[in-house]
Amino acid sequence: MLYLKSANYEDIEKEWQFQRNIPIEENSFINEYYDISREDFNAALDTMIEQSKGLQLPEGYVPQTVFYLWNNEKIVGTFHLRHYLCESLVNGSGHIGYYISPEYRGMGYATNGLKLILEEARQIIPEDEIYLRCDKNNTASLKVMLNNKGYIHHEDECKYYVRIAK
Repeated sequence: MLYLKSANYEDIEKEWQFQRNIPIEENSFINEYYDISREDFNAALDTMIEQSKGLQLPEGYVPQTVFYLWNNEKIVGTFHLRHYLCESLVNGSGHIGYYISPEYRGMGYATNGLKLILEEARQIIPEDEIYLRCDKNNTASLKVMLNNKGYIHHEDECKYYVRIAK
């Protein structure tokens, strides 16, 4: 069974194991917790949870909830949902960023995970559309967005900027 669960203390061991193995950067998904120690992940998890409540936000940041995509008892991906847009997000990464572990790519997890996170986004975000972005060379991610009723709003030299109706 596929489901989303926000970052939490109950699943800290599995969250830590998953998070520390995501590359520092891949397809514009930034992971500040690459190779993090278990001890340091405790503090990172505290911060993730606080930031989902709008607390401990660096200047210019908006509240963000980190969700893990679970297939039964295994984490297969992560989705980051920013609760509203600031100027840098409007012209940048938008409301949602996501990462699926390489061994689970091409199996529909991203498409189904995005569908689930869109349900969450529609409950939280105030904007009329949900903003996403992907690298032009990441055609799989573009396909995931389009399969979830997205459309290319605009593009630049390196990125597609996709919108999905709320």
